[in-house]
Amino acid sequence: MPVNEKEIPYLQLDPEVEAAIRADRAAGRPNPHRFDDGAVVRRDDLAHDQATLTRPAFARDIEKILNIPAYNRYTDKTQVFSFVQNDDICRRGLHVQLVSRIARGIGALLGLNEALIEAIALGHDVGHTPFGHAGERFLSAEYHRRTGRYFNHNVHSVRVLDKLYRRNISLQTLDGVLCHNGEFAQQELTLGTMGSFEAFDELVEACNSDEQVIGTLRPSTLEGCVVRVSDMIAYVGKDRADALAMGVIDSLGAFDSDVIGRANAKIINNLTVDIVNCSYGADRIAMSEAVFADLKRAKRQNYEVIYEREGLVDDTSNIVEEMFGRMYERALADLRAGDEGSPLFKHHITRLCRASRTLTPEKYLDQGADEVVVDFLASMTDSYFMAIYEHWFGKGHGIGLRGYCADL
Repeated sequence: MPVNEKEIPYLQLDPEVEAAIRADRAAGRPNPHRFDDGAVVRRDDLAHDQATLTRPAFARDIEKILNIPAYNRYTDKTQVFSFVQNDDICRRGLHVQLVSRIARGIGALLGLNEALIEAIALGHDVGHTPFGHAGERFLSAEYHRRTGRYFNHNVHSVRVLDKLYRRNISLQTLDGVLCHNGEFAQQELTLGTMGSFEAFDELVEACNSDEQVIGTLRPSTLEGCVVRVSDMIAYVGKDRADALAMGVIDSLGAFDSDVIGRANAKIINNLTVDIVNCSYGADRIAMSEAVFADLKRAKRQNYEVIYEREGLVDDTSNIVEEMFGRMYERALADLRAGDEGSPLFKHHITRLCRASRTLTPEKYLDQGADEVVVDFLASMTDSYFMAIYEHWFGKGHGIGLRGYCADL
């Protein structure tokens, strides 16, 4: 029989764990597994990237990420629900802030490097497509059909930060971004062993060429592990709140829970507390067996109740898939024709090369036509995608936006 939500308590820290946290803080004892700023590794040893008292190592990464154009575009990228005007539902820009807040809360209790956590969290989705995971799937299919390679948003986020805008982001931040994919839930996250950019580049290439590699990724810092689990925590309950706001569900009674709860606030609290209880002082991030089982059930039920439609309003998935195909073909044709009046050139190549500081159009085009097209499509916000589609093909796409006044 399902447990009533009111019967599921807000979990509290284990008294022994809470006492240990307070004692360690009072004595100034750092977590021995915390990643130290002094061990930061960057691809290029540049004088202006040296850490200072006013701009520590990972604070620099945070500022670099906040100030690239791709970060601005979070605001108009789908988290779950597309083609709807509703300022109360979560967009990807809010999602990364929620991940950052939750992860820094866990990291503070565990005594981890909060600046590294924030850098990973804010950068983890900068390579995401328009229209959420549906858009990611459609773009990957087009890319794979032509090249045999795969598109994954976590891998592309690394490309955006490390290759396209070339901001000399640290290996530790990039590793956390690459390995953040919270779709792969694990009760215990043990550390990977990423030690060099050479090994990192090989892993990124393996992800592009073998779809099985994504499922083997493990962050090489506890900070990266915390962001990965916080990605799940941030969306499980929030997506339910959005589904309520959208009228997809009438109540949280559509979900079952024994431990973590059904509502967003309780889910965040109970998962945070359990993770700290199970991970304090350890060299891995873990959950109790009961909480992990409940989290897996929560994710499964979210898929069944919310995500089966991938958030695409009014069953538009097939239309959007077709639109991605047409957009890909047209961008590829414009590129091969050298049409410098195309938005691919005017809005993407020219602006990217101006903002990257190191790329020139010639160097960029040498990377291959499909890479350039994928970069362009992945960079788009939802509204920009629709605007370019209409510019190229007219308004005959058959998708209607659910406006603010739809219920009036």
